[in-house]
Amino acid sequence: MILGLLLDGPLSLYDLQKRFAAGISLFYSASSGSIQRALQHLVDDGSVIVADADRNRRGRKVHRITDQGRERWRAWMRAPIPAGTDAETIVLAKVYLLGRLGAREDRKDAIRSIREHVEASRGVLELLATQVDAQAAHLDDASRRIFAFQRATLDYGLRSHALMSEWIEEVQERG
Repeated sequence: MILGLLLDGPLSLYDLQKRFAAGISLFYSASSGSIQRALQHLVDDGSVIVADADRNRRGRKVHRITDQGRERWRAWMRAPIPAGTDAETIVLAKVYLLGRLGAREDRKDAIRSIREHVEASRGVLELLATQVDAQAAHLDDASRRIFAFQRATLDYGLRSHALMSEWIEEVQERG
């Protein structure tokens, strides 16, 4: 997220925190401390450099993305979403930053990667639903009542993935 935000130009830590608070925090939770630690990590690995600010920023240090940082961000945008991560947050972050990918082909690759992840996750949930429904057929009445509410959470996941799949298709049409 930070590298993507720095593509617009140099920002201070305070500026980055304001950007998160102004909308990104609706889908991507990051405390001031975690933003500061992530920013320092990006400086340490050469993706970002620190410079003195101009007079308009009251002496704050500003952070600029390097060529290495640009390439790292571009690779992240196009990369598959790793299993075991908070996929919804990553999907929303990538879509939020999608317009910063200059090349149409890069945007198409990023959307394709997102779509593949959403469809794979949806397939896993559909298989799970089939399996648990088959097991539920053998439950007694008391267990079936408990199962009904547990199954409702799986229904939520299925509906959520169906909506995300439809939504990413609309995003793809814009891209």
